[in-house]
Amino acid sequence: MAGRITASDSQLRPDPKFGNRTLSKFINCIMRDGQKGAALRCVYDALEDIDGRLAKQPHPAGLTSAIQVFEKAIENAKPYVEVRSKRVGGANYQVPMSVKPRRALSLAFRWIIQGCRAEKGRPMSARLADELLAASRGEGKAMTTRDQTHRMAEANKAFSHFGTW
Repeated sequence: MAGRITASDSQLRPDPKFGNRTLSKFINCIMRDGQKGAALRCVYDALEDIDGRLAKQPHPAGLTSAIQVFEKAIENAKPYVEVRSKRVGGANYQVPMSVKPRRALSLAFRWIIQGCRAEKGRPMSARLADELLAASRGEGKAMTTRDQTHRMAEANKAFSHFGTW
């Protein structure tokens, strides 16, 4: 039957190396053209690169493993408000709305992956490692996008009374 909600969350298996469902979902978002092996290799190489960097220089927040850096990066990149367009009386308003947890996670994934794919000239695993480390420290392209989203919501706070959907 068309239009039914799938049971994709309950069917999602944890990733084979770390047993983490969020990482498994992230790997699926990295994947292109159904090439899951390439996506797995890319993400795991990035996490190994992060482990190597953490061995040389400790993380400012005291994180000791790559999976902790990944989780911190995702947590930092999640937005808590966004603007949505609403038409009221012939005019369109950008209304700030709170973001549901599932959408916040998908936006964080999207912004991190877009930040990696925007760069050129280096392997994807190296770009991904850089972006994850930067996001875990509160820096990088994904964090810039999140901050712009929050600034836009703050600027349009006057229209928040239109937000009753």
